[in-house]
Amino acid sequence: MTPDDPLMKILACPLDKGPLHLLTPEAEAREGTGEGTLYNPRLRRRYPVVDGIPQLLPSSGEQVSEEEHEELLRRMTP
Repeated sequence: MTPDDPLMKILACPLDKGPLHLLTPEAEAREGTGEGTLYNPRLRRRYPVVDGIPQLLPSSGEQVSEEEHEELLRRMTP
């Protein structure tokens, strides 16, 4: 997935139905977390992208800590 992927326009958080932000694989590579993450800053939840497929079940989401949330917000800001 890429930030300009047309799929990004229709993907939504399964909990609040709001938009998600894609953290690209390059940014994720530093942490060794795989192929990317879709992040919901409103709920502070992230969802993995596995083999190019977003895992958007509520149970697939992971709550992030305050420190990690701040880091993810910095990565989202251009």
